[in-house]
This record gives sequence, structure tokens and C-alpha cells, in this order.
Amino acid sequence: MSEIKVDTLTGKTTANDITVTAGATATMSLEQGLCKAFIYQNTGTTILKSLNVSTLVDNGTGDYIVNFSNNMNDVYYIPTSAIQPHNYTSSNVMVIHGTRDNTDQNTDHFHQKAGRVSSNAVDSAGMRSTVHGDLA
Repeated sequence: MSEIKVDTLTGKTTANDITVTAGATATMSLEQGLCKAFIYQNTGTTILKSLNVSTLVDNGTGDYIVNFSNNMNDVYYIPTSAIQPHNYTSSNVMVIHGTRDNTDQNTDHFHQKAGRVSSNAVDSAGMRSTVHGDLA
């Protein structure tokens, strides 16, 4: 088995052009496959763990804005969120109502909105989100 220990990887053609080959022919850009931001928050604005998150704003029950430390390049990044269920009865199962809508596509933040299947907005313990896309 081989091992490479380095502090910095720089692409040969351009700085961010590093290709990973899986199997005989499948390749992908290393940069494209990396998570650019994540947040693990508790109820309210308590951030338990994060990467590239500067602040968490509480807009009201179940409605948060996650602000980036470093902006995304454009509005076409992908935030993906998950929350812990309140309990497993059908009226209390927690859902993500949406992380962004057409009126809030910004390079410096994204929305997290949580509620119950019954459509009541609620604050959720253990909300988690990751962001994939290009940094500015």
C-alpha cells in the first residue's frame, strides 16, 4: 500500500484542476466532489459544528438563515438538509419545508425551514445541512 502525505495539492494545469480516477475510466474533479459548507445546529441559533458558516439567524419558529463565511460562486449551489423526527406518529414527523425558494437565491446564505407533516412550523433539535457547489 502507498501513502502520500502533503500539505497542499495543486492542479498541474490550473490550481483547482485535480482529477480523481475511480476504477479503469471513471473520473471526477476533486473540487466538485467536496462539501463547501455544513452546519449542525440545535434548537434556536446554537451551532454545534460547522464549516464555512459565519452566523445562524433565527427568523422565527422553524425558519433560519445560514450565512456563509465565504460566498458561493453563483446561486446554483445545492443545499441538502435533514432533521431529527419529533416522534414517529404521522402528525408529528418533522419535515424540511424547503431550504430555498425563487425569491431567496443568494450567494451569501441559504434558508432552512422546518415543521411537522401537519404543516406547523417548529424549531428542531438536530437540524443538519450540507452545501455543494462552487465557492466564489
